[in-house]
Parts: sequence; structure tokens; C-alpha cells
Amino acid sequence: MADGPDDDAIVEGYWNLDQLVADLSAARSRWRQSQQHHAEYGAEGFPSRANLTKIMQSLCGALFPLRLGPSFVRLSNEDAYVAETLQTVLSRLYGQIRLELIYALKDEPAAVVDREAARIIGGFAQSLPALRVLLDTDVDAAFLGDPAARSVDEVLICYPSMLAIIHHRLAHRLYDLGAPLVARIISEIAHGKTGIDIHPGATIGQSFFIDHGTGVVIGETAIVGDRVRLYQGVTLGARSFPADEKGQLEKAQPRHPIIEDDVVIYAGATILGRIIVGSRSVIGGNVWLTDSVPADSNVRQAKARHEVTSRVEVSAPHRVHALVGSTDGVGENI
Repeated sequence: MADGPDDDAIVEGYWNLDQLVADLSAARSRWRQSQQHHAEYGAEGFPSRANLTKIMQSLCGALFPLRLGPSFVRLSNEDAYVAETLQTVLSRLYGQIRLELIYALKDEPAAVVDREAARIIGGFAQSLPALRVLLDTDVDAAFLGDPAARSVDEVLICYPSMLAIIHHRLAHRLYDLGAPLVARIISEIAHGKTGIDIHPGATIGQSFFIDHGTGVVIGETAIVGDRVRLYQGVTLGARSFPADEKGQLEKAQPRHPIIEDDVVIYAGATILGRIIVGSRSVIGGNVWLTDSVPADSNVRQAKARHEVTSRVEVSAPHRVHALVGSTDGVGENI
């Protein structure tokens, strides 16, 4: 069978390449001028999402080698795997941090950038044992808080919330140490994989559990205490965004909720502004909360009225036995 026509030849001439390149160059120049960016800033490159994805996978393996590491890891070679992995992955993470600092410290000499990158990666590395201990409390919280969890191994291997929390714990440490861009990329890697959006600036206590998880949003200045449990669709967000005299939004101002210890927040609840939810409170599903509540509060939506105008017949009688405890209100216990 004869080869088909040359694809390059078929499409050649349908665009003016020189004009496209010139127009894109002009667009970039206009953007840089409007943002006061210069072409030389970032000339060595920016932190790479693809590279940080690989780095995070390796860090997860180093923290939990028998569960999140490669299949060849056994108790007999666990420490050797961790040593080899950390040597490689911390060097690569140092390179990503350095790229951020070249941009952030653009007016500083290379020696200052290198010294700052070394400080950050050194502090991060020293934190890994404590972060592992903290993550163990999160795994325990998920296992103890979810009757569907059959083992801590299932939680660690299967639960998207654990992936999001591992990423957050590591990202938050980098954020605190002075690498906010790398930290934000790491948080967005988890966001893309799990649907759970936790800003790396958020402060979260031990034994944290997100059940199901999809749609959870936790803002930059949120503070979450110990043993807090969230369900899917919960938002810990900002109520308003103050602007400066130029009309630009003020950055890094406290604007997200403070959730104290032992609080449970059910699915779809939205909690906005710098308010306090007191310890041991329960916030019901789909509640909209913009005012502080004291400890031991139980906040629920007003009950909707439902008037029954006709009897509901069972459309599939063979399934009735599966509805544990069901009565005339078929399906209420599904």
C-alpha cells in the first residue's frame, strides 16, 4: 500500500508563520509592559508542574515506602530505598526552589539565591520525620472516623483525601519556609488529582479527616484545629475582598474562618469570613454560615416541609428487603 501524502506538505501555506510569531511576540511584550515584567525574569525557567509531580510521588514513597513506594520495596530494603530516594528527590526539589528564588530574588546575586534555597531545602528535609508522625494521625483519624474503612492501609492507598492531605502537609512546610510558588504548584497537583482544593497557606492541626472530599475548598488564611472532620463540598472561604487605594485586592489579609478543635462540618456547608466556629460544634449539611458560633454549637438548616399527597408505591418490590428499616417512606434509609 502506497504511503499517504506528506502531512506537512498538505497543511503548508494555511497560515503565515512569520506573522504569527511576530504577533505573539508583540502580545508578550504588551503583557510584560502592563505587568512590569521583564523578559530576563524567569529566563532560566520557572518551577515545573511536571517535575514537581514526579518529586511528590517520590516523596510520598519515601514517607510511606511499603504502601506508596514502588513494588520492589520490602522491610529488608526499606531504609536503603528511602535513603536513595531522598538523596535524589531533595536535590531535584532544591533545583525547583532555586528556580522560584531566581525569579523572586531577581535583584540579588546568585550566592544569595543559592544560600536561601539551601536554607529552605535543609529546613524542609529536617521536617520530614515530624511530618510523617503528623500524617500518621491523619491516617488514624480517617480509619477511626469512617466505618467503611477496613484498614489503615486502605485509607493510605485508596482515599483521595489522604493524597490531598499529604500534599498539603508538605506544601505548607515549603510555604512557611519561603517557597510559596513551589508550594502552590504542589497544592494544585493534589487539587487536579482529587478535587480537593487546600491552599498551602492554610494551617491545619493533627488528626484531620476529609470524608469523600470532592469539592472541598480551604482558603489561604484558614486555621483548622485538631481532630476536625469535613465532608464533601465544604467551603472555608472568604466573605469579602478588601481593596487598596489603587483598587487592587489586598493580599495575605486574614479572611478565612478559624475552626477550633473537634468540629464536624457536613457536606455542602459554606463558612465564610474571619469567623470562629467553636470547639466541638457540628455544622449541618448545606448550612451558610457568616457569623461566629460558640463552642458546642449545633447549626442546622431550617427543615423543609414535605406534604404527602399520595401514597408512593414500590416500583421494585424485590429490592424492599435491601432497605434496612424502611417503612412507608421507601428509600429514606438508602
